[in-house]
This record gives sequence, structure tokens and C-alpha cells, in this order.
Amino acid sequence: MNTYDVAVIGSGPAGQKAAIAAAKNGLSVAMIERERLIGGACVHRGTIPSKTLRETALQLASVQGFRDVMTIEMSPHVEVATLMARLDEVTGSHAQFMSDQLLRNKVEIITGRASFVSANELSVSQVRGAALRITAATIIIATGSRPRQPPEIPVDHEHLLDSDSILSMIYLPKSLTVLGAGVIASEYASIFAALGTEVTIIDKGHTPVSFMDPELSAAFVSDFEVDGGRYLPKQEITECHWDGESAVVTALASGEVVRSEKLLCALGRLANVEGLNLQAAGVEQTKRGHIEVNEHCQTSTASIYAVGDVIGHPALASTSMEQGRRAMCHAMGLPQGREASYIPIGIYSIPEMSSVGLTEAAATEQFGACTVGRAHFSEVARGQISGGHRGLLKLVADEAGETLLGAHIVGNGACELVHVAQVALISGWSVESFVENIFNFPTLAEAYRIAALDLINRGRAQVVRDTSEDKALAG
Repeated sequence: MNTYDVAVIGSGPAGQKAAIAAAKNGLSVAMIERERLIGGACVHRGTIPSKTLRETALQLASVQGFRDVMTIEMSPHVEVATLMARLDEVTGSHAQFMSDQLLRNKVEIITGRASFVSANELSVSQVRGAALRITAATIIIATGSRPRQPPEIPVDHEHLLDSDSILSMIYLPKSLTVLGAGVIASEYASIFAALGTEVTIIDKGHTPVSFMDPELSAAFVSDFEVDGGRYLPKQEITECHWDGESAVVTALASGEVVRSEKLLCALGRLANVEGLNLQAAGVEQTKRGHIEVNEHCQTSTASIYAVGDVIGHPALASTSMEQGRRAMCHAMGLPQGREASYIPIGIYSIPEMSSVGLTEAAATEQFGACTVGRAHFSEVARGQISGGHRGLLKLVADEAGETLLGAHIVGNGACELVHVAQVALISGWSVESFVENIFNFPTLAEAYRIAALDLINRGRAQVVRDTSEDKALAG
């Protein structure tokens, strides 16, 4: 029997941060990973591989913007692997960094599959040797998720693919159908569209990434269609199959039939909980199969926490990291820091979408009213210079236009730009602060000043209207 203070199941972003937080506070930590390499799906199948391909797409799109002075044509049989030439280097370096950090902090890495024997005991099946028994006062579940494969979509990983197998394609397809319009679907759809593939998104909902501000979703659809993509909302799929010759056929209840060379099924993800024997530990799940947790990521069993994709939305790497850190702090009885509402959301579609704080709808619901200021990248010199003038920065404030409540950005660099608003929210800046501060010229950050001025003017106008209405009622 091996005894530790903390056992972490899974080595992705959430598990890694939890393990480091525990180790840095002097606790003995075991990390159990079923794969040979550290990093989980984020490093080897998801975030880093997709962003590597996206970087190539952005560079090619940038070059195409200079078609008046140069012409670059991709081979009609270009291999996907050549578009991610640095992938092995990037994933290898990141995985090595994570491993070195864990070992430097004396986290013991155990390769094997873990299952609960009781609330504080695990059995780990290893490739060689008998099952290893581990006990720990605190156990963190960070086993991630995998693509959901609906029974009506016959994913074969050759013609009909999921988000794990999409990058295993040998050649860049001429056409691609994407089922779903969540984060993964929107990212891959826009990336392949930028690479010249004819992409059709089929969505049962009315807008992509529906949890984002509607103006951002609308801007994404507009740009996607400008780049040649098709977005089909409110659609029901009646049949989907490979015709055996040259195309994947997707039939819709509307009567339309979509034919494409490849299909990506991105209709959600399932929590990796099989084999964990959660019942033995008294850990409860939601109706959707995620592990149920409270605001501290604590499960129904007090000594067990769950973090990352395994607990569901928003299932983003940055959020998962923070969940891992906060969960471990709670387990150790340490302060968790500021509330998690100031964690930004970043979606690496083309164009990028990012937000932090309250949306316009949430602010209105919470406070009864709010004021919004906008800056279009076309109003900023940097937006014109870089050709990214279709972007938008939106600030949400209280009704008077004085207190910042949230920021929502779509366009080039949105996932970087949002951190200015994040710092402003954490530091309690007033909207006036964006006007008083000087931003480098030319930069997209200048959009903050423009949006703030718009917001202040609208807030003042609202005050005047309210005063006039009060006087009219008094008279």
C-alpha cells in the first residue's frame, strides 16, 4: 500500500495545476496517468494541435491579403501534416516542460488506470505487474473528456471523423461538413475555411457558441460566410452516411442534402469516468454524465474533488487550470483568491472570440439595466493596417456608464486583448480609466478608449433622459 497526501487522476491542465499547488505546499502527491505521455488531450489531441494548424491558416490568409504583389497557391493534394510542421516539436516541448515541472516539485508520476476502491483508496492497473494500491487523504479527478459519438452518426475516423481523428487526415479535404456549432466545431470550421476548404456548419441551435455574447456569435457567422463558409442553423439531421464512393451524405429534415468529402462530428463531449468505479467512493454524477461538484469543485464525497472537462462547461484549458488550483486550495484550507467570474473565455476560431465578466443580458438581469459601449476595429488605425477591421470590442457597464461589468471582443487578437479588461475588473477600474490612460499607437488596445468614450456618452444621455422623465412625472 502506497500512501500520499494527494492523488491526482489525470495529467491534463486541471490535474497538473492541482498537483503543483499541493506539492508547493509540502504535500506528498501522486499523479496517475493512463497514457504514456503527460499532458492529456489538451497537449496531444486538442488545444495545442488545433492551434498549431490555426497558426498556419492565419499565416496563409495573411499572405493572401497581398495577392496584388505576390501569388501563393497551395498544392491541390497538400498533406495536413505539412500544415503542422512544428506540431511534434511544440507538443514534445510542452509535455517535457510539464513533466519536468512535476518532477522538480517531487510529484510522483504513475502510469496506469485508476479506479476507486473506497473514498480514499485507489487501485491502479499497470501495464506490467500487479495492481497498485494507493491511499490519499484527498483525491482529485481530472480525467478529461472524449468526443461524443451519437448512434445516428457512424463515425469511422476515415470519412466521418471526430475531434480526436480530424487531424489524422492525410490530405486537406476540398469540402467538409461540420455537425455542431460549439467551441470545437466553430474553431475547426473556421480554420479549414481559411485553408480553402468549402465548409458547411449544420447546427440544431440558432447561433454558434450560444453562451457567448450574441454580437460576437453574429460577427463570427458573418466573417465565416465572407470566407466562403455556409452556416445552417435550426437543422435536424435525418440521415448521415458515406456513399461508398466519393462523399459523405448528410440529409436534413428541411429536405436539403449536403455532400462533402469529409465530415466532422462535434456534437459535444463525454466525461471520462468509465472504469473509475465512482459508486465505490460515493461520487454522484449529473444527468449528462458529468461529475457533480459544488462551487469549490468538491464532489458529493468531501475528500474527492473533480476539475476540468469531467465536470462539464466551459471545458476550456484556462478555466480547467484555475479549477485545479482552486480545488486544491480549498482542500488545504487556503484562500482561493478572487472569484472565478473574472476568468476570461477564449475561443480560437477565425476570427477569435473572447469575453470576461458579465454579458449585456446577464448585467440587465442582475441589475435591471446596463449601458454598452462599442468600438469597431475599423475605427482603430491598427485594425486598418492589419486588415482586421471587421473586429468589435464591446464594454458592458452599469446604467450610468461608470462601473465596468464585462468585456466582449471578436476579431484579431481578441484572446490577448481581453486581458486588459480582466485586469480592469479585478482592480476595480472605472470606465473613465480607459479614457485617462494612454495606449500605444497604433494598437488594437486603443479600442478600449473608443468603447469607453462611447459608453460614457451613452451613460450621460441615459441620465439626462431619466432626469427629464422624473421632471415630467413631477409636473
